[in-house]
Amino acid sequence: MKVSPAKENILKRVRNALSQPVQLPFPHAEGNNSVFVTENEGLELKFAEEFSKLQGKFIFCSSREELAENLQTLVENKEWAHVHCQTPSLEKILQPFNPAYLNVGDMNQMDAAITDCEMLVARTGSIVMSAAQPSGRALPVFAPVHLVVAFTHQLVFDVKDGIQRLKEKYQGNLPSMISFATGPSRTADIEKTLVVGVHGPKEVYVFLLDE
Repeated sequence: MKVSPAKENILKRVRNALSQPVQLPFPHAEGNNSVFVTENEGLELKFAEEFSKLQGKFIFCSSREELAENLQTLVENKEWAHVHCQTPSLEKILQPFNPAYLNVGDMNQMDAAITDCEMLVARTGSIVMSAAQPSGRALPVFAPVHLVVAFTHQLVFDVKDGIQRLKEKYQGNLPSMISFATGPSRTADIEKTLVVGVHGPKEVYVFLLDE
């Protein structure tokens, strides 16, 4: 294909520019620094406040015994018979308490699902999940009620902090899917009427374990 002299001249100038990168002319310009003041204290309270505003349900657990007790109470109050869990680390935590409600039956028959998470973002009240978790992509979305068990060391302040921690955890080889779940599934696409539970769980619980 023949290239006109004018086009070749433009391409040459582009190639020269790309071969000689330059620094940003205004390195301290707006947009290079975070707009939000980072908070390192009280992330548990900040997450609980933001998550609750979004119709999420937050339960703080000071021990594994308290976690098991709170889960058992919730299951009994809701009269759930089938709670699905495919996360070995969580099954190991709950196993000493003999949770009869845990089973690995048909996912179509489950009342709720228990999963772990990658981390929690305090400023937005978001749960960060990825395809690298044992629960995979489907379970957190398919379950009618999603129960998340997280730990206090998984709390970060902002989304960018979460992304940075993911990069460090996976050493740059990020999972094929990373999602930020901010409360129960909801949409207002039809006549601007808010409907909960259309594309995912109708209820989302976060059990934060101080460990």
